[in-house]
Amino acid sequence: MPLGRRRFLQLTGLTGAAAAATPLLAACGGVQGASSSSGGGSSAGGTIKIGYVTPETGSLALFGQADSFVIGTMNSYFAKNGITVAGKKYGVDIVRKDSQSTDAQAAAVANQLILNDKVNLILVAGTPDTTNPVADACEANGVPCVSSVAPWQSYFIGRGGKPGATRATSSSFKWTYHFFWGLEDLEAVYLAEWAAIPTNKVIGGLWPNDSDGDAFAAKATGIPAAVDPKGYTVVDPGRYPDGTTDFSAQITDFKSHDCQIFAGVPIPPDFTTFWKQAAQQGYKPKIANVAKALLFPASVNALGDLGQNLSTECWWSPSHPFTSSLTGQTTKQVVDQFESSTKQQWTQPIGFAHALFEVANAALKASTSLTAADIAAALSTLKVSTIAGPLDWTSGPVPNVSKTPLTGAQWRQTPGGPYQYDLTIVVNPGHPDIPTGGTPEALT
Repeated sequence: MPLGRRRFLQLTGLTGAAAAATPLLAACGGVQGASSSSGGGSSAGGTIKIGYVTPETGSLALFGQADSFVIGTMNSYFAKNGITVAGKKYGVDIVRKDSQSTDAQAAAVANQLILNDKVNLILVAGTPDTTNPVADACEANGVPCVSSVAPWQSYFIGRGGKPGATRATSSSFKWTYHFFWGLEDLEAVYLAEWAAIPTNKVIGGLWPNDSDGDAFAAKATGIPAAVDPKGYTVVDPGRYPDGTTDFSAQITDFKSHDCQIFAGVPIPPDFTTFWKQAAQQGYKPKIANVAKALLFPASVNALGDLGQNLSTECWWSPSHPFTSSLTGQTTKQVVDQFESSTKQQWTQPIGFAHALFEVANAALKASTSLTAADIAAALSTLKVSTIAGPLDWTSGPVPNVSKTPLTGAQWRQTPGGPYQYDLTIVVNPGHPDIPTGGTPEALT
């Protein structure tokens, strides 16, 4: 849904004389000169510019932890191969921007990529705080955009899209496309884990005042709508702001209702604060499903022994049976390369950052030209197998979305291993091709 002029100017920070002097509808970046400043190989056809936005700093920085590795891989690949569009081979210039973990900065750097760098296509990932303002800026300016790492409801409904009774009756965006799982997949994972551990079926929900929190807490379409018919009760103390330092009120509420199940979607530092305070104040659920915050080894390591058997969603791992359409590497080979070159433990966003460039490559190769309209048209019907799984924009729940598989996992301590914790897949509802490494265990 296009933004109004006032809202767009607020998001991008263009005001006064600067706004008057800047056209809202910028060209989608014509073909640049033959040289490339950030690693793409030159060719007779010129250079394609791809913008890339993630949170490299701030509270969501762990989502961008693997960016340097992935972009290095992509620069090497495109330097050798380029991208062929309509019979012409082009070099590739990847222009990287930091959203600084805020929606205002995400929109501002998207505006820079569109108006100053004149990119042909923008890629963005790292929660709705980053994907949504970037996608909105692209939709307003008529620039193709591919996003990921945000539940599709948080992305689509959070931007004003309206799912219909069928795909054909859903509203749609013209320039912006997304791939990731949805709340229905997370609910299936939660229910599979909860069925394995006896509880009183009372859930404490810790949902922040952001697009993810609103989507998760929605009574008609979120977690409550899925679990109520299964005999579960949700205790919801209300939205809280990111950066909260005292969760005593929520903990007291969960204790008074004997919430033996905990579910939340906090940012990483907020969950660290909450979980340590919960331990101090005697709140001890039997199972805790923590979306977003516990995706990363650094987050669970920060909890010390309090991290054992905490559950989180697992959307990519070295055991996923997928292969890169660009490099031909398996998930395990990419993980091994990452750990060998960075001396860090693998992290889930590696696969989806890599897949964003696979989608860009496939869409540009399928496009009949480098005009924005032709690139967007190629995206709208694109089918491509990626290291994140098979993607198909002709069969998603809504026109702009392609879904990816989701499993459930728990963090398990590994005494004597190379890392403090390993992520073990424990449930795989609907995806038997993704192997499990254990079964759900209660918190100790």
